[in-house]
Amino acid sequence: MSNTEHYFKTNKATWNEKVKVHAKSDMYDLEAFKKGKTSLMPYELHALGNVKNKSLLHLQCHFGQDTLSWSRMGAKCTGVDLSDEGIKLAKSLNAELNLDAQFVCCNVLDTSEYVKDTFDIVFTSYGVIGWLPDLKPWGQMIAEKLKKGGVFYMAEFHPIVWMFDYLNDKPIIKYGYMQKDVIYEEYQGTYANEASKMISKEYGWNHGLGEVVSALTEAGLHIEYLKEYYESPYNVLPNLVKTEKGLFETKDKLYPLIFEIKASVI
Repeated sequence: MSNTEHYFKTNKATWNEKVKVHAKSDMYDLEAFKKGKTSLMPYELHALGNVKNKSLLHLQCHFGQDTLSWSRMGAKCTGVDLSDEGIKLAKSLNAELNLDAQFVCCNVLDTSEYVKDTFDIVFTSYGVIGWLPDLKPWGQMIAEKLKKGGVFYMAEFHPIVWMFDYLNDKPIIKYGYMQKDVIYEEYQGTYANEASKMISKEYGWNHGLGEVVSALTEAGLHIEYLKEYYESPYNVLPNLVKTEKGLFETKDKLYPLIFEIKASVI
């Protein structure tokens, strides 16, 4: 087994356990979701607008809440994720909610092998690219899965956020902005339930904005915009301040917490 195969195998096992914890967490609030509450955030809702009758591929969909939220809005959705347990729960929710989304379990980099259709929209969000060692095949796969005139959209935590060791109460800069070496973390709990007894074992990689943009443009996509924001919809670092809009930001606003990219196939 290669190092990369070991990294993905370890991450898959952790995410299979996380699904069980997250499905019961207040953060994912599955009961409210089942009653009709969307899991989508203002950034992606504003960026993609009316998705009715559009085909949408959701990369790294976890257990499918965002995929199914787009489905409720009228999109014809396919979600892919590495976690068997995530896809199992996503399929169960799809059936329970009487929606028509499709879900496929695979490594996101292998999507083209498992999903043969092309799409009007490829979507991914919040905590996704850090699980990938190299973004070039990721960008190529996105280009392969888009129809001509199709749109790729991503909302993601800013690479500056991943420079911090955020497991301590005070964020300490520990990792490189463009660090090539793999980062291994092992800790108790998850971001959705810090009190959980599960042990998260995770391998990840840091990618600067230049790498993200280049991976997409080198694959032939046209970048419509790249935007950075001080405010995050998630409380991703210790000691963030909640705003009147219900988002989170640092007290001094010295660095952004998220970015969004919209790109298209010409």
